[in-house]
Amino acid sequence: MTLTMYGIKNCDTVAKARKWLEDRGLAYGFHDYKAAGIDRPRLEAWVEELGWEPLLNRAGTTFRKLDEADKQNIDREKAIGLMLANPSMIKRPVLDLGDRRLVGFKPDLYEAALG
Repeated sequence: MTLTMYGIKNCDTVAKARKWLEDRGLAYGFHDYKAAGIDRPRLEAWVEELGWEPLLNRAGTTFRKLDEADKQNIDREKAIGLMLANPSMIKRPVLDLGDRRLVGFKPDLYEAALG
């Protein structure tokens, strides 16, 4: 199984998830979507699989700095547009297991999926 972690290099949660994988000797690729961006087809596939709500990071500073109008009436298309324009609005990390994805880092979920 090839693992790919999507996130931002300087995110504390991503660092914890990376350490968890490394401590268990699990190899993975890393895609920094702040530096490399994210393509629409991949993001749309994630939204189809997981829903846009778990992927949109409303707690982060990028979302909080949006104009109030941009924060209102969010639907699938508006959420995808916001995340494409501001990849740091994508909840982190997204761990691609090949057949499914995990959003965020919870050690028990990683253990269940990979342990």
